Amino acid sequence: MAATTVARLLFNRGTQSLRNTRQIGPIIKFYSSQTPNYEHIKIEPVGEKKNVGLITLNRPKALNALCDKLMVEINDAISKFDANESIGAVVITGSERAFAAGADIKEMVNTSYAQCIGENFLAYWDGVSRARKPIIAAVNGYALGGGCELAMMCDIIYAGDKAKFGQPEIALGTIPGAGGTQRLTRAVGKSKAMELVLTGNQITAEEAEKSGLVSKVFPADQVVPEAIKLGEKIASHSQLIVGMAKEAVNTAYETTLSEGLHFERRSFHGTFATSDRKEGMTAFAEKRPPKFTNQ
Repeated sequence: MAATTVARLLFNRGTQSLRNTRQIGPIIKFYSSQTPNYEHIKIEPVGEKKNVGLITLNRPKALNALCDKLMVEINDAISKFDANESIGAVVITGSERAFAAGADIKEMVNTSYAQCIGENFLAYWDGVSRARKPIIAAVNGYALGGGCELAMMCDIIYAGDKAKFGQPEIALGTIPGAGGTQRLTRAVGKSKAMELVLTGNQITAEEAEKSGLVSKVFPADQVVPEAIKLGEKIASHSQLIVGMAKEAVNTAYETTLSEGLHFERRSFHGTFATSDRKEGMTAFAEKRPPKFTNQ
């Protein structure tokens, strides 16, 4: 059985298991970072209030290369964090040497065109981009090929000062297949995206920040703590309203200005049907911290 087929079966089973879990209880318990259920990632709640979910890629010998099973595990972990009301944001990171050095070429080298089409290869890899809660990529070391694409699926990218970004697929006789030609162009513009995709060249964290790919750059040992701090700030707000704001920004990313403005206005109107909007404005008027209930 092909690796992608096995991965899809695992994903479907995990999804069904998640549905069953939602039916029997409102809170999904976290796996510990030592859980045997995940082979290629570690997850844990972090932050002072344990309200940020941390996902750490854990294939050190392969520089966190993205194999099918790893992506299935990431999607499953994000589904669990999405369903847990105590979590307000998620951070994805790797090691100091590599966020993810690319997709696992060994898995793909003998894959045929017919297999790619028949199994819809890579179609489910972008589950990160469909998460309801904000996802922050904390990137150190190499974020190349699929690693760069995974970072771009996240909502915000923080990078270490030694991080390297790139889409080197052209040197392997192929092209990016998980968003590298699409998200990169939207992030940095056509000219810079063309240069990176057609040459396979890498750019530094500083250049990535100047190009708009990265939000902020920190010393390597501060990237994850700063990303968690950002997640805690986001998690301090109403999850309901944060989700609406995220959806509005993504709409701007994917539609025309006119459509985006209409969506934004209607979403703004929609906040007036929530208890958290009333609480936020009342707290401001009364000069006290708001107590959001995600309602």
